[in-house]
Amino acid sequence: MQIIKSLLKLIVFVCPITAAAQSTYLNQGSKENHFIERLEIKQQRNTDLNFSALKPYNRKDIVREAEFLDSARMGYSDSTGVDMHKEWTDLDLTAVDEYNLRSLLMNNSEWVSTPREDFASKHPLWNTFYKTQANLLEVNEKDFFLAVNPILNFKQAVEPGYDESIFLNTRGVSVRGLIAKKIGFSSIITENQERGPTFFNEYVKANRAVPGYGFYKNFKKTAFDYFDARGYITFGATKYINVQFGYDKNFIGDGYRSMFLSDWGNSNLFLKLNTKIWKLNYQNLFMELMPQFDKNHGDVLLDRKYAAMHHLSMNVTKWLNVGLFEGIIFGRRNRFDFQYLNPIIFYRHVEGTIGSPDNAVAGLDLKANVAHRLQFYGQFLLDEFRIKDLVKNSKSWVNKYAYQVGMKYVDAFGVKNLDLQGEINRVRPFMYSHNDSTANYTHYNQPLAHPLGANFQEFIGIVRYQPAPKWTLDATAIYYYKGLDSANTNFGGDIFKDYTTRNQPDNNFIVGGGAKAKCLNFMMNIAYEFRQNLFFEASFQHRNYKVEGASGEGNTTMVTAGIRLNIFRRAYDF
Repeated sequence: MQIIKSLLKLIVFVCPITAAAQSTYLNQGSKENHFIERLEIKQQRNTDLNFSALKPYNRKDIVREAEFLDSARMGYSDSTGVDMHKEWTDLDLTAVDEYNLRSLLMNNSEWVSTPREDFASKHPLWNTFYKTQANLLEVNEKDFFLAVNPILNFKQAVEPGYDESIFLNTRGVSVRGLIAKKIGFSSIITENQERGPTFFNEYVKANRAVPGYGFYKNFKKTAFDYFDARGYITFGATKYINVQFGYDKNFIGDGYRSMFLSDWGNSNLFLKLNTKIWKLNYQNLFMELMPQFDKNHGDVLLDRKYAAMHHLSMNVTKWLNVGLFEGIIFGRRNRFDFQYLNPIIFYRHVEGTIGSPDNAVAGLDLKANVAHRLQFYGQFLLDEFRIKDLVKNSKSWVNKYAYQVGMKYVDAFGVKNLDLQGEINRVRPFMYSHNDSTANYTHYNQPLAHPLGANFQEFIGIVRYQPAPKWTLDATAIYYYKGLDSANTNFGGDIFKDYTTRNQPDNNFIVGGGAKAKCLNFMMNIAYEFRQNLFFEASFQHRNYKVEGASGEGNTTMVTAGIRLNIFRRAYDF
């Protein structure tokens, strides 16, 4: 932690804070995320929105683009009669889109250019609270903005055959603000008690971590109590470079999953530099992580490990974006190697220069928006790849790679606000693993990328439908098969294991090899937004899990009802 703080001080010294306006970012799972995707696909040629693979989204950027599209689609003719924004006048926004657009602006009002009277509440409490519809307490002055909101998530569920009640109780607060629009800050603090379905509880006990979080304590013997605190500051180092420092999550990709970096696991300490200029967006991310541990640590100080990642994306055309990714997980505990601070040189070269003790990966991603209705996206990531071995035998263990292909279809088949998404993820055995327990692609006993680790293939189908402004229905079906270890044999699915422990022939590894587990996970949810960011929800989930050759099946059927305010929906999607 001290190393990253020192690096931050160096950046502030070399590139002092300028007059460049700086924004906070949308919170994880924000309801605006899907609407931003719809705008990007339907408009097709907005080059700023095409950088949406990097999440969370910058509030200033999304408001600027939303306001531009809102006004430009009305058309504007210059003195010669030429419509300067003809390519946007055909942007087809439905009544539901209009509601979502207004909601986006209302929830990011610090960057709205013109004050909006329709953001005000009709009946504020004591003329102090909920003066605006979106925020419990909002201060919006010339050089200071502050928004404070409560966080609530209360859910109860029933799982037939499971004697214990299933519940989630979350209480907390979120705070974000701007100082002279030069320095932004944000913090989220929640206290949680959770007893999930059977397979969730088994995961926590096996991995000594709550999915999406970290340290926990037992609660009522069979439930879990955990605290979540996230926060960061952000400022503009120059006109084109933004700096963010804090403890939170990041995501790189356009899919439901990511092969590069996911927000599925625990938060981490990070320093992020984002440079946007011309047709380029370049992100440098330095992270402090925690290597694998075997026991609940209590008050014992955990070791640290470090990671550095780069992502460079370019708008090749107005509808096509291509990106390059590279990452390194340091193979030494409690030591940061300053050679990886070079923002340009390839990590693979540095790794070789210092003796190749680290875990380096490199990847390619692309996204194409087509016909104002479709988006095609994909990722390809290499951990280790030898052409000669692939040609001779595609089953060689050294061919460690992962890929993702997907498609989004908005207003599908002419049905307004019906959006479809399909995605395939395939990860070879031993991907993300390394020859020690420090340099594997993990943090706090959870994967940094896909929650299934390696040695699997996954198929995802998603249907989202918003028939009216306040109503949302969605259904997700996930099917995967994954190879598990058996009889003390490492088949490459457990990324925490040292890959030198493999005891099969080196050219006999296939995806799903080992004891093959098959899982079908179906989830359906209906939500009503009673007022801004306050949702009443009901959901149904059925999960069937079976390991070939093993007796019995792991079936879970669950019906859930609840209420949530200013927080994302908890999903058991693994």
